Amino acid sequence: MRTLRYVVADVFTDTPLTGNQLAVFTDARDLDPLTMQALAREMNFAETVFVLPPSSADADVRIRIFTPSNELPFAGHPTLGSAFVLGGPLQKVVLRLETGAGVIPVELEREGARISFGWMEQPIPAWALFPQADELLSALGVERSGLPIELYDLGPSHIFVELASPEEVAALDPDFAALTRLTSAGASCFARAGGGWKMRVFVPAHGVPEDAATGSAAGPLSIHLARHGRIAFGEEIEISQGVEIRRPSTLFARADGSTSRIERVGVGGSAVIVARGEFRIP
Repeated sequence: MRTLRYVVADVFTDTPLTGNQLAVFTDARDLDPLTMQALAREMNFAETVFVLPPSSADADVRIRIFTPSNELPFAGHPTLGSAFVLGGPLQKVVLRLETGAGVIPVELEREGARISFGWMEQPIPAWALFPQADELLSALGVERSGLPIELYDLGPSHIFVELASPEEVAALDPDFAALTRLTSAGASCFARAGGGWKMRVFVPAHGVPEDAATGSAAGPLSIHLARHGRIAFGEEIEISQGVEIRRPSTLFARADGSTSRIERVGVGGSAVIVARGEFRIP
């Protein structure tokens, strides 16, 4: 029997039992992809991470990221959460995680021995108009978007729809079957909320009807807002997510550059370790 140890962290929060749940299997050297997928399905979190030795000299570790139904080249809360889990034992200020989308550096801030915050530098996405905008609006049950409906791809893909108010975002009741037929990308709906932004992200095609905190959408959202003049390039935004599924989360994001050239995309937040356990399998 193999003993497979894992850590559970709540990500994009500093309060246990909120934020986005993540399981991190800290030594996956003996696991094949089919077993990884089965374990991710067993955990049934939005994502589960498996830690491996790096194949790149530029990385400290390699991570593989699985939803309950498939593997992702990159995702935000698994990358940040893994840095919190591994940053203590590895005693790094900047932890470099090798993903399917490249090596992602995460800069960790500490208060004494405790890691209190992390900033990850994300891949710069490609973007284009989403060609089936009318079908997407119908599946979401809304009439229009305040900004062009565009798809951003940085490994996972997200389509952004701007609504008129945070109340309209909170009231969303999508047709998940229609969304699944239409696209495998996340439907990311947002609105200005006071000094920040409220967002909900629906990814039913990946077995995640609604995500509690979506780091891979936070970075592209900051680009989308800056490109269309809602904020300035270099302006840090605060994003609230997860309230409707009782997993309130807070994300921070910033896009540096200009409309002609995005120089850097950063996403930050906190995480807390809430559980440790093990599987025993043949």
